[in-house]
Amino acid sequence: MKRFFGRLGSRWAGFNKKQKAARAALTLVAAGVVLGVGFTGYVYAMWRSAPELSELSELDNGENSTLYAEGGERLGVVQSETLRTALEAEEIPRLVEQATVAIEDRRFYEHEGVDFEAVLRAAIKNFRSGEVVEGGSTITQQVVKNLYISDDRTFARKVREAKLASAMDERRTKEEILALYLNNVPYGTINGQSAIGIEAAARTFFAKPADELRLHEAALLAGLPRAPDTYNPFENEDAALERRNEVLRALVATGKVSPERARAATEKPLGVERGSFYTRQEERYFFEFVKQQLIDRYGEKRVERGGLKVYTTVDVDLQEDARESIRSALDRGDDPSAAAVSIDPETGGIKAMVTSEKFSRTKFNYAAQSKRQPGSAFKPIVLMTALSRGVDPNKTTYRSKPLDFETERYGEIDVETYDERYYGNIDLERATLKSDNTVFQQLALDLGLADVTANARRLGIEAELESRPAEALGGLKRGVSPLEMARTYATLASGGVRTEARAIKRIVFPDRERDALADPQGQRAYSEAVSAEVTDILEQNIQRGTGREAGIGCPAAGKTGTTDDFKDAWFVGYTPRLSTAVWVGYADPKPMREVHGVSVSGSNFPAQIWGDYMSSAVSQGCGEFPDPSQRADLDPYCAKYTTTRKCDDKDKERESEGERERAREQERAGARERQGDRGSAGEDEGSSEDGGGSSEPNGGGGNGDGGGSQPSRAPNTRIDDAPPKTTSDRSARFSFSATGGGARGFECQLDGGGYR
Repeated sequence: MKRFFGRLGSRWAGFNKKQKAARAALTLVAAGVVLGVGFTGYVYAMWRSAPELSELSELDNGENSTLYAEGGERLGVVQSETLRTALEAEEIPRLVEQATVAIEDRRFYEHEGVDFEAVLRAAIKNFRSGEVVEGGSTITQQVVKNLYISDDRTFARKVREAKLASAMDERRTKEEILALYLNNVPYGTINGQSAIGIEAAARTFFAKPADELRLHEAALLAGLPRAPDTYNPFENEDAALERRNEVLRALVATGKVSPERARAATEKPLGVERGSFYTRQEERYFFEFVKQQLIDRYGEKRVERGGLKVYTTVDVDLQEDARESIRSALDRGDDPSAAAVSIDPETGGIKAMVTSEKFSRTKFNYAAQSKRQPGSAFKPIVLMTALSRGVDPNKTTYRSKPLDFETERYGEIDVETYDERYYGNIDLERATLKSDNTVFQQLALDLGLADVTANARRLGIEAELESRPAEALGGLKRGVSPLEMARTYATLASGGVRTEARAIKRIVFPDRERDALADPQGQRAYSEAVSAEVTDILEQNIQRGTGREAGIGCPAAGKTGTTDDFKDAWFVGYTPRLSTAVWVGYADPKPMREVHGVSVSGSNFPAQIWGDYMSSAVSQGCGEFPDPSQRADLDPYCAKYTTTRKCDDKDKERESEGERERAREQERAGARERQGDRGSAGEDEGSSEDGGGSSEPNGGGGNGDGGGSQPSRAPNTRIDDAPPKTTSDRSARFSFSATGGGARGFECQLDGGGYR
């Protein structure tokens, strides 16, 4: 009996244990069901709360901006931390697509944005290995991650990613999704620049466009996005090689490549080559000049990442011709620097901008940034001032002589000629050909230095001017750049029409929209007749004056310029189709007294460079300076310092009083405009001449900014051909400074009514 109850107890105990185990199992199942339902509800809630694809903005990875020359030649890409050139879907090579799908998402064309089979497979594989060795994200999910959501590693992000991927698969074709992936996935970073998209990757790792990739190259690139740093072929060659071969095996497994072809590709070396497509820039000084203009217009970020196609005005053939002309003349290591700028007078387009320097050595652009003394190259501005006032250059004379006298306004005037040769009574035309400092100093004093300043502005000079005597001879406070001088002479070349210099013709944006920068609208600064008179004199200067070395056998006009102690030398001239300024000087600056055994002046090296270069520039045709429809109405000029025949003392006194009144009025107008906005001093003042000098205290008239564009109350001045006894004190307003008969041919108002 005892044994029976013992066995019965044992059986009951066993049965009780089984019940407990069953209850535990049921509890676990129930808990699993509850958790599963809860988890499913949680996932569903997150899915419902995730934003719709239409509510999100696609991340703009940007695209590099590219500059082109006038003829379509590629100048280079604006540098950026990211390198990207987007391709259209039809431009992406089929081989690249196949390799990418094979290694990243084999069921890409079968699933609907999320591959649950791949997710399960990856989970099992990762569980077995104890680490994450495979991801379950599809190509569509990676596009979503790259373009729409953050890269944080959370479950909530994965749910949002899955929902958006499903939505994208409904809205876009597989081809569009694959193109988005291949245009936006990172392929690696080289020298601090990340290659985004297949085109940038091909250019960066193989120095070729994507459509030229071969099988082994496409396979290598297709394997990089999974771990760009790990598989970087420039840094981890073995890992990159193994990854490439893995892609080749995947291509065989998907039936896209035969085993034989894959085996042949496997035997090839990596064959990587650092590409310079995104780093190489041509015409660096001009390139940087344009880049800065773009940044000023659009901002740095848009210029670097906006995908602009910028079509410039530069002519690469003229660039090379100008460089070669400089190299031929200054071919020794210790030679001074040189720069040249050419401008199309009609459009203002900068056709050439070169220096003798290497961009790798100095980023300073002597052609556009330097501020150097122009010397006698400034004298045509004084000449234009005179002719615009009706002064006859052939019948107006001055005495060529050393100047050493005191003026009430400017103090001491001390001026000599370059070679200390003097010519007695000499007309203005001959004084220009001789580049006579003493004559031009007297002429400027007679005309009024404020008027010279105003005309410098009208022609295009932007340098700081103070209406001082030395400025008439090119002794400026800070100086001018070759670009500024080429632009100024371009006004003469165009017959008196001033057009602003420009380096950009048009800009095309990625959406095909264009910023066709407004066509240049020239403003008439001088009449054709007056401009033709100045051009005629400057033509003679090349034929038989100081500019003989610049002769090119075609119609051309120009002027030399040399500063004190030979620190700066210029030749600035023009043909009917091109205005060019050439400057030579040391960076210091220091005297150029022994360059190839001679002292550098405007009449030797600069004129030679100009002539050699412009001979090439006119190879397509010289052109002719047009004859004006009517000749300028010019008269002999009588003023304080003139020796013009038939001038009596009353004429001179009347002219001198008019000059004083005009100078005072323009000084007041200039002072109002400046309001103390005077630039800081730069280089030392330098009196100048094709060798001569001028010195005087720093006192001077006001700045004539605006080129005389501000109407001012005119002095009591006779107006030729006006009604009897009409003078300018009858409520007359002028847009220029009038003296004597100088009102002819200009708009004015008398008592509120127009009168010409």
